[in-house]
Amino acid sequence: MADLMRLGLHDLHLSLGGKMVPFAGYEMPVQYPAGVMKEHLHTRAAAGLFDVSHMGQVILRPKADMAALVAGFEAMMPVDVAGLAQGRQRYGLFTNDAGGILDDLMFANRGDHLFVVVNAACKAADIAHMQAHLSGVAEVIPVTDRALLALQGPAAEAALARIAPQVAAMRFMDVGIFDSAYGPLWVSRSGYTGEDGYEVSVPDAGAEGFARALLAMEEVQPIGLGARDSLRLEAGLCLYGHDIDTTTTPVEAGLTWAIQKVRRTGGAREGGFPGAARILAELAAGTARSRVGLRPEGRAPMREGVELFSAEGEALGRITSGGFGPSVDAPVAMGYVAASHAAIGTTIFGELRGKRLPLTVCDLPFQPTTYKR
Repeated sequence: MADLMRLGLHDLHLSLGGKMVPFAGYEMPVQYPAGVMKEHLHTRAAAGLFDVSHMGQVILRPKADMAALVAGFEAMMPVDVAGLAQGRQRYGLFTNDAGGILDDLMFANRGDHLFVVVNAACKAADIAHMQAHLSGVAEVIPVTDRALLALQGPAAEAALARIAPQVAAMRFMDVGIFDSAYGPLWVSRSGYTGEDGYEVSVPDAGAEGFARALLAMEEVQPIGLGARDSLRLEAGLCLYGHDIDTTTTPVEAGLTWAIQKVRRTGGAREGGFPGAARILAELAAGTARSRVGLRPEGRAPMREGVELFSAEGEALGRITSGGFGPSVDAPVAMGYVAASHAAIGTTIFGELRGKRLPLTVCDLPFQPTTYKR
């Protein structure tokens, strides 16, 4: 791991017993002594603290007026940027000319600029992509002096409110900047677990103190990448590079909820984004394949790469994420299947060690979300 980057809180993770593994170019804690199962269940029951500082934080600051920046950013994806109110955040997708997904991201309207959070593995490419498309209207400023921590679970509000009382009034996808003993906290009420919670950008100088203050609270435990993955899988959330990539469109991926009416055919600002012809056509006519939830029979998980077949032996697709869901106490998976076999309740078969074993197509998410709306 000599050539990997280290998180600013690397030493804290080691002191907590974190088992470090390579992930997206960084040394990251995959689990702590409690183990993945207990970390997962603790997040669902109380509050889990995740270090997600490997992700890219970027400020888009307009060179002239905000409207030109908003228009330029909106032209990069099939999402309503102009309609996002100040103090609010939205899920976005950069698309390519073929309608494939370059990355998924979060962006917030902070009044005089936009704040963007992108995936770690795509960080350099995303920054270059934004610089190429927005250089005439905005400064693209990577944020390199702040940690990013996620506090997730039903006790997250009570815990974070002890440090920044204003967070209690926030609703799902609200953003705000709050003074604290650890420096200005850039807070969004969002996350990647399906639970209520927050993502908090904190200055590097205050990050360890902030993390230790939260971890000193009885309800908060450190959570690693292993439980982060099982939590997001139960919540039916996509992982870039696995469930979505440049070969999948937002419609195939079941992300049509992220494409607001104003950007669709007949909308006030329809199209005009990369891949619009294909994406709008798929919205109208459907797709040949779809991302679906899958429940394997029995207790054995089926993981990424398992090929899927019909009862007659027809190849239907493959699993893109799979594992054991601790909260539902059963194996769960997501993958792409032919539209002919994508209906809820359909039985299909996954090939595991030379045997074809049954799975049932099911609704997503596996675990109900608890966002504070």
